[in-house]
Amino acid sequence: MFPLSPARRLAAPATAVCLALAAVAPAPAFAHGYKIGAIEIGHPWSRAMPPGARTGAGYLTLANHGTEPDRLVSITSPAATEVQVHDMSVKDGVMTMRQVEGGLAVPAGGEARLAPGGLHLMLLGVKEPFREGQMVPLHLTFERAGAVDVELKVDAMGAPGAHAAHTP
Repeated sequence: MFPLSPARRLAAPATAVCLALAAVAPAPAFAHGYKIGAIEIGHPWSRAMPPGARTGAGYLTLANHGTEPDRLVSITSPAATEVQVHDMSVKDGVMTMRQVEGGLAVPAGGEARLAPGGLHLMLLGVKEPFREGQMVPLHLTFERAGAVDVELKVDAMGAPGAHAAHTP
């Protein structure tokens, strides 16, 4: 082995500290994804809204890589007066939507997928309709993992549910 120069001997511990801090900080986990504790938040997105609309929707995947279940207990956004988790279903040709009470469970080793046609975020009292290309800030709080800030990437108004940009 070759001996390290004095400059490299000083840089090595600083690099190690930076890498260690990056590993524990709540930061993007991959292209437009986030991680806090055992929870990975994948591809948060929304659709552009028509002028004058006051309600928007958001979609994402919550994967729990831990051995303990967790729960999404709170969501806020400066872009809306309130954010709720809703479940939509169709039975006998009738669409119903209801708020999920008590938080959204994220099972240990499992996931909760919020997508068009099922579980989703409802952003109520939207201050300005979302525009394509915009990033909408959200603050998510989990029972165990803690809190993390994420952004919904706003796609076109008619973006399909299985949009290619949001496929893991």
